[in-house]
Amino acid sequence: MEIITKRFLLRDFVQEDEPAFLAYHADPRYAEFCSSEEVTPEFTHELLQRFMQWATEVPRCNYQLAIADRRTLELIGCGGLRQDGYAAGQAELGIELAPQYWGRYAYAIEVGKALIDFGFRDLGLEEILGISVSANLRVARLAERYGFQAIATQPGSDWMHVRGWNQIEWRFTRESWERLFSL
Repeated sequence: MEIITKRFLLRDFVQEDEPAFLAYHADPRYAEFCSSEEVTPEFTHELLQRFMQWATEVPRCNYQLAIADRRTLELIGCGGLRQDGYAAGQAELGIELAPQYWGRYAYAIEVGKALIDFGFRDLGLEEILGISVSANLRVARLAERYGFQAIATQPGSDWMHVRGWNQIEWRFTRESWERLFSL
């Protein structure tokens, strides 16, 4: 599975991605919007194994892809669409970049557009949903840039509540995509 953009190759994870994946998950900047359990090496290892398992499932419901720089092939993050647990025609979008790439040269915008196009064009989705932490303003700006609408605010997990944060749920429809982005 590959999605190619101007600067990036989105592809299925391979075991050789693990050192870079573990490294950026261990960065304190990355951990800011995660529970303490989500940034342990054990959790990160299990997450990578889950992503590789998803790539072998038939039919495939979840696409969590490594984001590699096309020039260097360096792993710079991951992103995907996950349909498990959602109604037919829906998927959850998730994008994460290694902290050193945050806010740089519209990386998340390019990756996000590729995943959204893939979801509506190739997977035939009707809605793409997202979940974010209320304090993560970068994600909110990105969601709004694409035309996602905030549809709910939930208390979130205990670790969010302790910090005074909530969970924001977002939605972007096929109709909005066709109006804003399709050719």
